[in-house]
Amino acid sequence: MTATLPGPLVSTEWLAANLDAPNLRVLDATVHLHPVENGDMTMESGRADYDAGHIPGAMFADLTLDLSDDKSPLRFTLPTAERFAAAMGRLGVGDNTPVVIYSGGSMSWGPRLWLMLRAFGFENAAVLDGGWRKWSAEGRASETASGSYPAAAFTANFRDGVFVDQAAVEAARNDANAVVVNALSPAQHAGTGGPHYGRAGRITGSINVPASAMLNSDDFAFLPLDTLAKRFDEAGATAEKDLVIYCGGGIAASQVAFAQHLLGRKPATVYDASLQEWARDPNAAMEADG
Repeated sequence: MTATLPGPLVSTEWLAANLDAPNLRVLDATVHLHPVENGDMTMESGRADYDAGHIPGAMFADLTLDLSDDKSPLRFTLPTAERFAAAMGRLGVGDNTPVVIYSGGSMSWGPRLWLMLRAFGFENAAVLDGGWRKWSAEGRASETASGSYPAAAFTANFRDGVFVDQAAVEAARNDANAVVVNALSPAQHAGTGGPHYGRAGRITGSINVPASAMLNSDDFAFLPLDTLAKRFDEAGATAEKDLVIYCGGGIAASQVAFAQHLLGRKPATVYDASLQEWARDPNAAMEADG
């Protein structure tokens, strides 16, 4: 039996039925972020969570190390094509390999790795709906032994326009056809809640489509498409607009970009460095309520 992904989002039922397919790769992308007193965040690899229990056969994809730019002073930024290809090859992902990504804690890490794969020209990937929390809440199988897939050759062909830089955000702010979208919480958007990444508030003129508003609070699965569309439209991120999405470090933004993809709308772009860069630039425009 070989697995063929039904789309960019797969259910726990589908994964359970296809888990033994020899061509399928399952990756745990868990990372934890912890607020600190200065309003910033610290990061912690989810490897300990993986070691304590994970989906059978899954390998751990470390977005804090192998799958980020080790030369950048910023967290989680996109690695080079060579670094990314080497990491995916070690995880057994080849050019024609179907991949299912999940995470524990925040759901955003699955969409982040999904979007990274897309940025390097790979589209045979899906996110597990509800992630580890839904899988484990349903009493599905788990194991503690580390997964192992045969090494593979991964071809990374970088694709412009999936992740963008500060200049692209500035251009979008002055483009009537575009809208800059903040994927952080309403309190962070208003500047009344942390973390704030250096300066409280939002990129001037941006609107708020929180990553948390994409999910069902009961099981962390994505909301029905009509509800997702309503969340975007009510915020002003309507179907005809070009979306440039940011957050603190490009993670929550990836979840909102993934939801946009589920809707079949124009592909959104993600500001990779997000507020960890923008908020520390005194010349970059920010605003807050009050």
